[in-house]
Order: sequence, then structure tokens, then C-alpha cells
Amino acid sequence: MIGDRWGVSDSEIVRSYPCDDFVTSPALEAWRGVSVQAPSGAVWPWVTQVRLAPYSYDWIDNLGRRSPRELVDLPEPHVGDTFTTACGRRLGRIVSVDPGKQLTGTILSAVVSYVLVPQDHDTTRLLFKLVMRTSRWVALGVSVGDLIMARRQLLNLKMLAERHQH
Repeated sequence: MIGDRWGVSDSEIVRSYPCDDFVTSPALEAWRGVSVQAPSGAVWPWVTQVRLAPYSYDWIDNLGRRSPRELVDLPEPHVGDTFTTACGRRLGRIVSVDPGKQLTGTILSAVVSYVLVPQDHDTTRLLFKLVMRTSRWVALGVSVGDLIMARRQLLNLKMLAERHQH
């Protein structure tokens, strides 16, 4: 599928993700990943802030409102909580969470997982997988669109976690 991989290794593609438990026989599977020069404990709070804003191209998916550039004192996410907010609207639901390790939610008709994998030297792999049951043509469009938006989101979360780690 065009646009289904960015920044991930073959071993990261074949691993199991929590979103896999929610969609059988997906028409679309898309993986994204970035290395963050910060421990997973510094990355996790930024991942959980996707509940407040999209952190991608704010002028496209947040009506020009800037995603927060400082951490907000949010409670830990729980299953059933709102998954994200875009254009001032709450979207989706959290369907699985393992604090500090993974956050999985629904958005529109897709299920996405953010997975944190600690590495050596206070580095974290921030992995993202999207799965969706849909037509092949819709899957192609979603894959390309998600590549653009999720790539920007992961790079923004990386920058913020690296800048604000303590």
C-alpha cells in the first residue's frame, strides 16, 4: 500500500500492536515511527496530550489553534475517555491503555496505537500503527493522508519531549 510505512523497521512492522486486537482483517495497516532522544517517561505525557489537540498541522486539523507547547496537568488516560480533539471537537474513544507503554483509541472508523519502546541511552522509539476496515480505494487515500499528518504529529511530539525532558 502506498504510504503505509514511515520511519519503521521490518521488526517493528511484524510486532504485535494493541490496535490489532480490535480490527480483524483490516484493509489498511499503516506504521509510523520516530526515535526520541528522551526516556519513555518524558515521552508518555506528550502522547497522552493527543487527547487535547492533534499535534500535526494545526492550520489543517485544529482550525489554526496551536496544539499546547507545554504539558498540561492531565489525569492518566482511561478506557472510555475521549481519544483526541481536533477542530474543537472531541473525537473517538480510548479502547486500551497501559500507562507509560501504549495508548490505543478509535478515531472515525480507524483504530490507532501509540507504543513507547525504551531503548539504550535514554532514547525511546515512539511507534504508531493505524488499522482500518474499509474499501481498497478509501484505504489508499487514508494511508497517504495519514502519512502526512501522523509524520508531522510524531515529529512534533519528538521535538516537544526532547525539549522539555527533565
